[in-house]
Amino acid sequence: MMTESILKMFKVEKPIIGMIHLKPLPGSPNSSGLENVLNYAIKDAETLVDGGIDGLLVENFMDSPFYPSRVPLHIITSMSIIVWEIRKRFSIPVGVNVLRNDAIAAIAIASMTGANFVRVNVHIGCVVTDQGIIQGKAFETIRYREFLKSDVKIFADVAVKHGKQLYDVSIRQLARDTYYRGRADALIITGRETGAEVDINDLRSVREAVPEAPIIIGSGLNPYNVNTLLKYADAAIVGTYLKKEGVVWNQVDLERVKTLMAAVKRFR
Repeated sequence: MMTESILKMFKVEKPIIGMIHLKPLPGSPNSSGLENVLNYAIKDAETLVDGGIDGLLVENFMDSPFYPSRVPLHIITSMSIIVWEIRKRFSIPVGVNVLRNDAIAAIAIASMTGANFVRVNVHIGCVVTDQGIIQGKAFETIRYREFLKSDVKIFADVAVKHGKQLYDVSIRQLARDTYYRGRADALIITGRETGAEVDINDLRSVREAVPEAPIIIGSGLNPYNVNTLLKYADAAIVGTYLKKEGVVWNQVDLERVKTLMAAVKRFR
């Protein structure tokens, strides 16, 4: 079961967090400027909320190719403005993910804007990715949050998509290390890539290995696998299915949001 603090955050069982995939921010290839990015993000947020979503996660998804760790200041500034504007307009929990792995920036943005949680793709360990080798810095992230006296929650990926661990360890052990040694507040389990369905065996393994940890599906949830996957997970982050025609680059589709949330409500 999810911890009391996270249950209090979302106010529902099995919360569904909708992705706000930001258009390219200023300084990134093909950026149309901050105002256009902001307007697009607010439109997606409105559609998600109108469809009954339980939470929002803001991510600089279209900033590829991604910086592997620290992002420049203009990215942090742009995302802070966008998250602030979304937080002002909507009363549901909001999270931040700064790709590919700037946990410090995410903690800072979330803490200063009043957001509720961050996603960290590589919290512990060492992962080879299309950005190169990324090293988790839980020691730094946890202490920075303490320095800010922040209550922002850390949702950390276990065996993150688009990556491979550089040391031989089972997903069970990786989950235990992320939760107990890395002190993550919740664990995210994904498929191999964006939109790919999570492996049910991975979900079962993590559930058995860390029964008290909040477990979040990080990719691949849809109305047809809700009953199967949410049996083992406490929440889900959904992006691809909620987009028009199920294409991740498109805007959010209201009917798809309603369809998914109807399936989740039946399961609850």
